[in-house]
Amino acid sequence: MIVSKRFLDFYLNSSIHVALSCYALVRITFHVFHIQYDEPMAFFVFFGTIVGYNFVKYDALVRVKKNPIGTQLKIIAILSFISVVLVGYYFFHLKRITQIVSVGIFAITALYTLPFFPNRKNARNWAGVKIYIVALCWVGATLVLPLINAEIPFTTDFFIKCIQRFILVFVLILVFEILDLANDDPHLQTVPQTIGVKRTKILGLSLLVPFWFLEIFVSTFNYHDAFINLIMVIMLMLFIIFANPNRSKYYTSFWVEAVPIFWWLMVVFYKI
Repeated sequence: MIVSKRFLDFYLNSSIHVALSCYALVRITFHVFHIQYDEPMAFFVFFGTIVGYNFVKYDALVRVKKNPIGTQLKIIAILSFISVVLVGYYFFHLKRITQIVSVGIFAITALYTLPFFPNRKNARNWAGVKIYIVALCWVGATLVLPLINAEIPFTTDFFIKCIQRFILVFVLILVFEILDLANDDPHLQTVPQTIGVKRTKILGLSLLVPFWFLEIFVSTFNYHDAFINLIMVIMLMLFIIFANPNRSKYYTSFWVEAVPIFWWLMVVFYKI
């Protein structure tokens, strides 16, 4: 039991789980826009997520606080280094325009973590901004990059899917912010800190309504995808309803973050 918990903690702390969620969203993008499986693109996002998230999570811990590095953190550092190498490998298999846009997304991630401006905190600590930066980065990495690399034009469907993807990630982060309410710095002005837990839940539930109905306006609309999306929406609604600051960390770090993975698996099993 102890070994299983340690493995699960490593799996979550090393950002493999969140990377799988991003990978799943890339595969959803391939499915929605009928893009043939693009291994370099999918694994570039997967390993890039590991690098980006571990950089965000552990940079301050090591660089600023100079905390002693334990065994798990050393293994995570090795995994992150291997991921950096693989990101570089897959980066050179992408089209030039995709490379340029991906550098821009990385720059936003760096801005989120490092204080580039004198006497200013990093973007992660800017009041009320965190949720929008993270959502935009996810949209860019899991939707914009795959379409650019596949040379698919930005049609109305693209913009609808961008709005849907932004809403999805925004709502996922809302659940995280509800659980982190007791630990977040009040100066962050997260959504639950600003409007309260009850209104945050109402906001999240309300946003999922246009998320689903926007599917009707997609030119490739089909009932099977709409039904799968509805199941995913109901799943998310339940996570929002039962979210509270007393929940275990696994509620968000494993179950909520697994929503995109469940979504992708539903699509895969439907195809079989």
